[in-house]
Amino acid sequence: MATKTLTTDTFTAEVTSEDIVLVDFWADWCGPCKMFAPVFEAASEKHPDIVFAKVDTDAEPALGQALNISSIPTLMAFREHILVFAQPGAMPAHQLNDLIQQIRDLPMDEIRAKLAEQPDAGQSQS
Repeated sequence: MATKTLTTDTFTAEVTSEDIVLVDFWADWCGPCKMFAPVFEAASEKHPDIVFAKVDTDAEPALGQALNISSIPTLMAFREHILVFAQPGAMPAHQLNDLIQQIRDLPMDEIRAKLAEQPDAGQSQS
C-alpha cells in the first residue's frame, strides 16, 4: 500500500518531511470516504514522489478537531510545509490529478514571500 497512516504523534513530522504531502481525512462509516479511497490509492501509485497519507478521524479525533475538520472526506495538501489546499468532499480521479498538477506548479517563492509579508497576529507593523 502506497499510503501512510498518520496519527496525532506523526502528523507534523510527516507533513514537514517531504515537498508535497496529501492527507485524506476519513472514517470507516463514511460512504463518500470509501468511494474516494481507491481514487486516492491509485493516485499514490501514479505519483510516487508525493506522500499520500490518511487520518482516520474516529481513531484520531483530537487531530481532526485541531485541524478544524468538520466534514469528511477532507483532503489537505501541503507543499514545502505550507498548507496550500483544504477541501471537503470526494473528488474523481481526473480532478485529483488536476489538483496534483496545480500543486506542483505553484510559485512557492512567491507564496513564501507573501506569507513573510503578513504581520503576525497581535503585532504592529513598523
